Amino acid sequence: MENKKILKIKGMGCTSCALRIENSVKKLKGVKEIQVNFIEEKALLRYDPEIISLEKVIEKIREIGYDASIEEKEEDDEGRLKKLKRKIIISFLSGIFLLLLGVFKSSLFLEFILATPFLFYVSSDIFKNAISAILKKRLNIEVMYSIGIGSSYISSFLSTLKILPPNYVFYDGVFFLSGFLLLGKFLEKFARKRTFESIKKLIEATPKEARVLNNGKELRLKIEDVRIGDIILVKPGEKIPVDGIVVDGESYVDEKMVTGEPIPVFKKRGDNVIGGTINSNGILKIKVQREFKDAFISYIIRVTQEAINSKPKIQKMMDKVINYFVPSIFIIALLSYIYWMIMGEKFIAFLSFISVLVIACPCAFGLATPLAITIGIGKGAQNGILIRNGDAVETLKDITAFIFDKTGTLTKGEPSVSKIITYGLNEKDLLFYAGSVLKNSEHPIAKSIYEYIKELKIGLDDAEEFEEISGKGVKGKVSGNEIIVGNKNFLIQNGVEIDEKIERDLKLLEGEAKSNLIISMNKEVKGIVAVSDEIKEEAIYVIEELKKMKKKIFMITGDNRSSAEAIAKRLKIDNFYAEVLPDQKLEKIRELKKKGEIVAFVGDGINDAPAIAEAHVGIAMGKGKEVIIETGDIVIVNDSLYDIIRAIKLANKTFSKIKTNLFWALIYNIILIPFAAGFFYTLFKIPFRPEWSSFAMAFSSFSVVMNSLFLKRVRL
Repeated sequence: MENKKILKIKGMGCTSCALRIENSVKKLKGVKEIQVNFIEEKALLRYDPEIISLEKVIEKIREIGYDASIEEKEEDDEGRLKKLKRKIIISFLSGIFLLLLGVFKSSLFLEFILATPFLFYVSSDIFKNAISAILKKRLNIEVMYSIGIGSSYISSFLSTLKILPPNYVFYDGVFFLSGFLLLGKFLEKFARKRTFESIKKLIEATPKEARVLNNGKELRLKIEDVRIGDIILVKPGEKIPVDGIVVDGESYVDEKMVTGEPIPVFKKRGDNVIGGTINSNGILKIKVQREFKDAFISYIIRVTQEAINSKPKIQKMMDKVINYFVPSIFIIALLSYIYWMIMGEKFIAFLSFISVLVIACPCAFGLATPLAITIGIGKGAQNGILIRNGDAVETLKDITAFIFDKTGTLTKGEPSVSKIITYGLNEKDLLFYAGSVLKNSEHPIAKSIYEYIKELKIGLDDAEEFEEISGKGVKGKVSGNEIIVGNKNFLIQNGVEIDEKIERDLKLLEGEAKSNLIISMNKEVKGIVAVSDEIKEEAIYVIEELKKMKKKIFMITGDNRSSAEAIAKRLKIDNFYAEVLPDQKLEKIRELKKKGEIVAFVGDGINDAPAIAEAHVGIAMGKGKEVIIETGDIVIVNDSLYDIIRAIKLANKTFSKIKTNLFWALIYNIILIPFAAGFFYTLFKIPFRPEWSSFAMAFSSFSVVMNSLFLKRVRL
C-alpha cells in the first residue's frame, strides 16, 4: 500500500538543507521516497501508511530543525517579498551611510551606535537560522554567512575599543554582507513566485460556484457540492465548472487554459467539455461526469505539482556535489586562514577566511537545475503538454527512436467514408439500399457508413429479413430487392460473382489502406463503399521534422500488413510492424533497447499502457477527460502530434538553460574562490573584501535566476 502527499517545508536556507531532509527521512522504515524541492519549499512524499504515519515523518523533519505541514493554503509570497525588500533597502542604505561616515573619518563609537540596532534587525533571521542549524549539528550557508557577518561585526567592535587596528573596521561591510545575502534570497522568492504563475493560473481557472438545475429551479452551489449526474447551466462568458457532457445547447468553448489550443472549439449535444474552460457565446446545459476533485484540471494541477517536486538524474547528481560543497569550502577557508597566518599576514588571513565563506554560496548550483526544470514543466502545462516527472524532460532530449502506434495516433482513429464506386446504379440509390440494411448493424464500419448517409439526409426504408453475420456482412430485403453488403468472401459465399474489374478496383482501394464494403442487389454487384481511418493532417510534417532531428521512426499496429504498408508509405516510414498484439509491442521496444536505442513510445489507448510504461519515455495522446493512462511520462492533452515536436523543443531549451546555469555557477566558483582565498592579494596587493564576495554571490544567483526565467519567453 502506498500513500502520496505533498508537504510544506519551512526553514530551508539552501539546497543542502533539502538534501539533509531527504537523507534523514529516507532512513525511516515505511518511507518509499521523498523528494524535497528547495525552490517551491515543498516535499513529495511516498510512504506506506501501514508501517509509518504521516505525523511521524513530520515529527522527524521538525526534529532535524525544519518545520513541515500538510496545510493546503498558499503562503503569502507577496508579504514575504515586501519584508525582504524592506530589509534589503535598509541594509544597503545603512551600508552606504556608514561607508560615507568612514570616508569622512567620523567617530567609530558613533558608527557602532548607528550600526548595531539596524544590523540586528536585518540579520536576525540569518543568525536565528544559523543557531538552529548549529544546535542540530549541521553546516549550511546561513552558518557560513553568520560567521562572516559576526566576525566582521566583532572585529569592528574590537577596533572601536582600540583592541584591534583601525583597518579591522567593517561596519559598512556587515550591512553589505547581509544585504547581498538577503538579495539572493529575494531573487529565489521572486523566481519561485514567477515560476508557479502557470499553476496558479490553472488553479484560478477553476470557478468557485456552479448553477445547478433542480426541478426547473436554478441553484447556486459551491463547486465541491456538485455531484455526478447533476445538470448545470453555463451562460456565455462563464467558466465551465466541472467535466461533463453537453445535453442541450451549442456554443464555442475556449480551451486554451487547459489544452494550449488558441482556437475555440464548437460544442454541441453529446460533446465532452472540460472544467475550467470558458463558454464563449451560447447557453449550455451540461451533465456532470466528474466531481471537482476528480476533474481533469485538478488532475493537471496535481500531476504538474508532483512533477515539479520530482528530481531528474542531473539534479540528483548536483545534490551529491552540494552535499560535500559546504564542508569543503569551510576547509578551504580554514586552510587559507592558516596559510596567511604562517605568512605573517594576519589581516589578509582574517579577510580571506570571511571572503571564502561568503563567496562560495551553493545557491547558484542549487538553483541551476530545479529552477529551469520547474519553469519548463510549468510552461509545458500551459501549452497542453503534461510532463509527469523531471526525468522525462531530461530523457526526451536524448531519444534516438520514436515508435508510433498507428490507429488513433498517426490516424484519426475514426473510420469514415472516403470513396464510393458505382456499377450501373447512381450513388444516391446505392446509398439508399446500403443504408437501409446497414442501419441495423453494430459493426463500427457499418455505423460509420450509416452516419455518412444520415448526414446526406437520404431517406431510408426498414429492411426485411435482416441478418448479420459477425465480421463478414449483412443482408436483407429492401423494396423487394435482396441486398447483401459485406467483404468479398461473404458475397462469394452468398452466390455473388466478383468480376475482374471489381477485383482491380478492390486491389487499388486496399493499396490505399481502405476497408471496403461491396454492395450487391439481387446477386449483382452495384457498388463499393471504401472506408478509411484518415491520417492526421500533422502526421506527415511531424515525421519529417523528427527525421530532420536524426530520430529513427517506427510504426506499430495490429492491422493487416497491406493496410499498414499503405499508411507507412504515405508517411514515408521505412520501419513498421503489422499484425502486432499489445503484448508483442513490448518485445519490439525491448529489441530496440537491447540495440542501444533510447526509445519513446507514442500511443493513445489503454491497450498501449504496457508499451508506454516499457519505453524510456512514454507519450500518451488524449483529449481532456480521455487522458487515463497513468503510465505515461508525458501526456499530450490536445491530441496533437505537433505537441511532440514542441515537447522536444521544450526539453532541449530547458536543458540548454540548465547547462548554461551550471557552467556559470562552476566557472564563478573555480575563478573566485582562489581570488577570495588570497590569490587576488598576491596579484594586486589589494585585499579581497568580504562585501565583494557577497556581491559576487548575489550576482551569480541573479544570473541563474534571470537565465532560467528567460525560458518563460521561449516560443513553442
